[in-house]
Amino acid sequence: MRGYVLAINPGSTSTKVAIFKGEENILQKNLTHATEQLKEFEKITDQYELRKDMILFWMNENDIKLSDLNAVVGRGGLLRPMPGGTYEVSDDMIKDLRIGIQGEHASNLGGIIAKEIAELCGVKSYIVDSVAVDEFEEVARISGIPDIVRKALGHSLNIKAVAHRASIKLNKKFGDLNFVIAHLGGGITIAPVKKGKLIDYNNANEMGPFSPERAGGVPSGALAKICFSKKYSLKEIRPC
Repeated sequence: MRGYVLAINPGSTSTKVAIFKGEENILQKNLTHATEQLKEFEKITDQYELRKDMILFWMNENDIKLSDLNAVVGRGGLLRPMPGGTYEVSDDMIKDLRIGIQGEHASNLGGIIAKEIAELCGVKSYIVDSVAVDEFEEVARISGIPDIVRKALGHSLNIKAVAHRASIKLNKKFGDLNFVIAHLGGGITIAPVKKGKLIDYNNANEMGPFSPERAGGVPSGALAKICFSKKYSLKEIRPC
């Protein structure tokens, strides 16, 4: 009998999975992936089969059948700019995730794996608040250099989830409140949330605070010298 939703959140070296019944999280697991194993894949999206099989094995271990699922939801990746919300995974979306329309990132696997598992059990697949949520006010796009427009790329899923939780605790409507929220992980995103909208945030791959996996803001003059030193390739300077 159907009744469950499978949630999938791929990260750089792990895939977090959970089974929900209604709003209750009844089962979850952090599936870890050895760095050496992941190095075998040329592109991040090539990892989808490995990660999908691990999820199916985990479900089987816990006696969760494909026929038990009502839907599958994955973390939204670096797609084309879009407002926040829940979207059904489409073939065009899968194409953009596979080619990395805005770059390669583990989050691109979310929609791909969700759709593949959903198709196995004849249900729909979704993403929620992708990395590419764009609700910027126009002033937030200004970088200070005319040739560079600031992109809306960040940890929007976690930021919006935290804002929703805070709204519930405050017993107020999400769309009536303003927050400043920090996502602290391998990359760091700081975001002002204005009445439910992510009106600005730093692209954690290119700017923002120093973090375990990011150099953060570095002196621009020194960086420019390194870029023209012929000592490094573009891929070495900007690996993602």
